[in-house]
Amino acid sequence: MMLLLFPLLFSTVQIWAYHVPGQKKSDSCQCDVNTTIWSFPALRYEAVLQQVETCEKSLHGLQGQVLVSGQRLPGIQLQISNLTARLEPYQYLHDRGLYTALSLRLLGQELSQLETDVTVVHSQLNNAQSQKLHKEVGKLHKDVLKMQTSDTVNMKTVKEKLRYLKNNVESCKSIPKDFRGQNKYCMKGLITNISDPITTKINPYDKNHISGSWGKQAQMDSGSDTETYWVQTLTSSNIYGNIVRLYQTYKDFMRSANHRDATFSSSVTAPTAIEGPSAVLYGDGLYYHCYRSADICRYDLKTNEVKRVTLPGTGVGFNNKFPYCYYECRSNSDVDVEADETGLWALYATVGNHGNLVVSKLFWDDNSKTINVSQTWETRLFKKAATNAFMVCGVMYATRYVDEYREEVFYAFDTATGKEDNSLALPLEKVAKGVASLSYNPVNRQIYMYNDGYLLAYQAYF
Repeated sequence: MMLLLFPLLFSTVQIWAYHVPGQKKSDSCQCDVNTTIWSFPALRYEAVLQQVETCEKSLHGLQGQVLVSGQRLPGIQLQISNLTARLEPYQYLHDRGLYTALSLRLLGQELSQLETDVTVVHSQLNNAQSQKLHKEVGKLHKDVLKMQTSDTVNMKTVKEKLRYLKNNVESCKSIPKDFRGQNKYCMKGLITNISDPITTKINPYDKNHISGSWGKQAQMDSGSDTETYWVQTLTSSNIYGNIVRLYQTYKDFMRSANHRDATFSSSVTAPTAIEGPSAVLYGDGLYYHCYRSADICRYDLKTNEVKRVTLPGTGVGFNNKFPYCYYECRSNSDVDVEADETGLWALYATVGNHGNLVVSKLFWDDNSKTINVSQTWETRLFKKAATNAFMVCGVMYATRYVDEYREEVFYAFDTATGKEDNSLALPLEKVAKGVASLSYNPVNRQIYMYNDGYLLAYQAYF
C-alpha cells in the first residue's frame, strides 16, 4: 500500500510529492515518514551567507584599491615625465665623458622606489595603462644603471690610475734607490716570520689601563742612550695622557725600577696632550698624535718644548673618526706614529682616500727645529678593516683579529714600489683580546705590542 504525501514549502511556493510505503492495520493505514528531508537547511544557508558577506568585503576592498591606484596613476606618469627630463642632461654629460656620479646614483635610487610603486599598482590593476608604465619605468631604470655602472667603472679606473701614479711620484721623490742596501736584511724582502712573545709583563700602572704604547729608543744612529725603554699609558679614559715613563736599561724596565716620568703637557686635555694609543721615542723626541687635531707633536726630552705639524690630506681622521677596528674598535686610534730603518712615519686615514690608510713620511729638521712631511702614499686598505699597523724597511704591515689569543699580519704596502700584498698570514700570539698599539724597532728588529694592559715583544725574521 502506498501513501502519497504533499509537503508545501511556503518560502519557495513549491510542492514536492513523495511516495511512502505503508500497511493497513485495523482499518487504518500506518507508515513511517522521515520528516528531516523537508527541514530547512539552516546550516548550509548560514555558510552561504557568510561566503556572500566575505565576497562583498573583498569586492569593496578591491574597488578601493582600484580607486586609489587610479588616483595615483596621473602622479606616477608625472614622475616618469620629470625623471625622463632630468635624465636627459645626464645622458648629455655621459656622452661627453662628463658626469655627476652622486646625482646619478640618487636618481637611480629614486627610480628604484618608483619602480616598486608601479609594480604594486600594476599587480592591482593589470591593465594596458599600468603595463605600459611598468615597462617604461623598467627601461628607464636599466638605462640609468647602465650609465651608472659605466661611469663607476670609468671613475674607479681613473682614480686607481691616479693613485698609482701619485704613489710612484712619492716613491721617487727623496728615498734613495739603494736605501735598503743600508740594512742588508731589508734587501731580503718582506718579513717571513715573527717569533712567539720574548717579553711579557704588565704595564707599570696596572692591567686596567688597557691602552697605550711602549718600546725602545728607535733612532739607529741616535746620540741619545740607545738602551732607553719607555712606556706611555693613556691614564684618562684609556684615550688621553700627558706622561711618558722612561727606563735607562732593560733590566730596570723589567723590574719597573729607577724610572723617570716626563710630563709633556700641563693636563690630559691640553692641546699638547696625547690622544690615542700611539707614540715613538726617536732620538731626543717623543712623537705622538696631538690632542683633538690632525697634528703630530714632538716633545723634546731635553728642552721640554713641543713642536707640531699638520698631516696632509682631505679630511684627516681624528677624534675616533677612523680608528683601528676589525673585531672591535680601539677608541681614538686614528693616527699612528711609527719608526723604522728609514725614519719616522704617520699612518692614518682621510675622507679623501675613502677611509683607507694613508702613509706619510716625517722628518725632524734639527736646524729649523720643525717637523716636516716629505711624502705621502695612499693605500687601498680600509683602516677600520685592520686592528693595527707598523712600518719595517719602508713597508707598512697591517694586522687583523683571528681569535682572543692570536692576531695575523695579512697585508703589506711597499712605499718603495707602491705595490701591495694582501696574501700574508704571519701569526702574532697575544695574551689578551685587544691590541692597542704595534710598533717596530729597527735597532733590535723587535715588534712591540700594547695588548690590553700587557706589554709584549716579538722578534722579526726576514
